[in-house]
Amino acid sequence: MPAAASSSTTPNAAADATASVAAPSRAVQKGQQTRAAILDAALSLASQIGLEGLSIGALAEVMRMSKSGVFAHFGSREELQISVIREYHARFEEEVFFPAIREPRGLPRLKALFERWIHRVSVELDSGCIYISGAVEFDDRPGPVRDALATMVRTWHGALERAIRASIDAGEAQMLFEIHGLILALHHDWRFLRNTGVLDRARTGFERVVDHYRPAASPAARAAATPAPVAAAPGPRKARAASRR
Repeated sequence: MPAAASSSTTPNAAADATASVAAPSRAVQKGQQTRAAILDAALSLASQIGLEGLSIGALAEVMRMSKSGVFAHFGSREELQISVIREYHARFEEEVFFPAIREPRGLPRLKALFERWIHRVSVELDSGCIYISGAVEFDDRPGPVRDALATMVRTWHGALERAIRASIDAGEAQMLFEIHGLILALHHDWRFLRNTGVLDRARTGFERVVDHYRPAASPAARAAATPAPVAAAPGPRKARAASRR
């Protein structure tokens, strides 16, 4: 009988063990979903009011949560700001970098990076670029938030510089500077001044930068690309003299 009792309780014990494992898993999953929702709202809020305006209290109001509930997911306002920067960078990579690197190495990839970059700027017209607004807010404020923001920008610049290096043999740093300058000008003239035609100006500027830094062709290549001179037709006198011979 003891053996029978033991066998009858085994399924129940296994079910209890499974339930005890599943319950924390569901709780963790729900916590991750809640954190993702808070982070999405935080990114939207920061795009409108800036990283400096982002706070646990403001976010709790938007999410209709208690401050302690939001605080439990991030621990501090500073960690919330850093998490927003990382999330913005992850989305930037998904929309700009990863699709572009599927293009062939060299100029096609560089052009894809730039085109997707200016497309993102156009989409952010009514919200704002965390890279640009954050640089203005934290340019003279050392600390973990500024460090996180600068790290993300340098990471993107590094990827862009590698694409430049693969397409242009010289002048990588200067070319990167000028391309980034085009994006800043585009963002300023479109978002602040509301000028029209700025996308076309940015594209024209990019083509000029690329043409300027394009490696010069070798003498042999230039000679091969230069059409052979066409012999001039003989003048009337020479033509008549030739016909009399």
